[in-house]
Amino acid sequence: MRLPRRAALGLLPLLLLLPPAPEAAKKPTPCQRCRGLVDKFNQGLVDTAKKNFGGGNTAWEEKTLSKYESSEIRLLEILEGLCESSDFECNQMLEAQEEHLEAWWLQLKNEYPDLFEWFCVKTLKVCCSPGTYGPDCLACQGGSQRPCSGNGHCSGDGSRQGDGSCRCHVGYQGPLCTDCMDGYFSSLRNETHSVCTVRTGLSGSYIPCRLSLGRWRGMGHAWIWNTHTQPGYSSRVWIAARLCLPACDEACKTCSGPTNRDCGECQVGWVLDEGACVDVDECAAETPPCSAAQFCKNANGSYTCEECDSSCVGCTGEGPGNCKECIPGYAREHGQCADVDECSLAEKACVRKNENCYNTPGSYVCVCPDGFEETEDACVPPAEAEATEEESLTQLPAHEDL
Repeated sequence: MRLPRRAALGLLPLLLLLPPAPEAAKKPTPCQRCRGLVDKFNQGLVDTAKKNFGGGNTAWEEKTLSKYESSEIRLLEILEGLCESSDFECNQMLEAQEEHLEAWWLQLKNEYPDLFEWFCVKTLKVCCSPGTYGPDCLACQGGSQRPCSGNGHCSGDGSRQGDGSCRCHVGYQGPLCTDCMDGYFSSLRNETHSVCTVRTGLSGSYIPCRLSLGRWRGMGHAWIWNTHTQPGYSSRVWIAARLCLPACDEACKTCSGPTNRDCGECQVGWVLDEGACVDVDECAAETPPCSAAQFCKNANGSYTCEECDSSCVGCTGEGPGNCKECIPGYAREHGQCADVDECSLAEKACVRKNENCYNTPGSYVCVCPDGFEETEDACVPPAEAEATEEESLTQLPAHEDL
């Protein structure tokens, strides 16, 4: 098969466009597998809660065979439904730990009613209790009762992994998540609690804020456990605090209220215009921020550079309909760059006799039919090729007279 130079170059994009091999799914940790098994066991308890022995005489059966709710028959029904037949890891774990589950069911569940705590934490030691982490189940930063002051997530919480450090919710920062980020204000801070707030603009009042999800939500209540002491007695009381989300508008770095007109300073990617922080359209700049093979997409406070369609030489947007020009082997058709079928053109792309033409994206290939032999200017059938060979052998070379 002869592959023209143009055709060979045309096949290169095909190789580049082949999808990468899928990344192997992340395997669950031993704690996740154990927790999953316990969750399925607990669901089995729910599913069998109203069952009985099914023999038709429940009263006699329970008098003779003991209560169904604590029977080995019920345990067997639960165990049989724990793992799908295709779930190798679940079945492997169940086979290895079935005796432990049987022992808990028949002897220990009254003493240890929490199966997860007994099975995963104390027996297999693959998980930790909530608020603790790591191989030795140490207390998280801020203590196991309120890790990260209730304003963040403890790394490794409930597992034998992690380092116990705090990953703070939006609006909070610091080792224990007790400090407020820019745009959030502290309205309550004592030995046990820190609440970040935003000014509402009504009589200078403040509304406590917890998590920021990027949009304002309706007012609710957040309950904060605090210690209240007066002369003569000491008691604990609940303090109700109103809840709002988030603190500042996304355009603001600092603010005194919820809109982009309340900014004290604009975020990067925003600019003050007529008293409000507005988005800078980087894509409209005189010098485009993206390369010639990309197009610019503006976003709030930023922009992204997206790759042009593979059929384009430069583009103004997504897809083959936004090409500035088409790559060789493509032509504009119905407003977008489409592959040219060189094999269907009036002027033949493959010029050798008997040669077949096959179109490819952006190019074409020329191939001799099966059984034909390839020569410089033709695809020769086997019989003709043999005849040509014999004829060339019988011809005597010319001799010059001496």
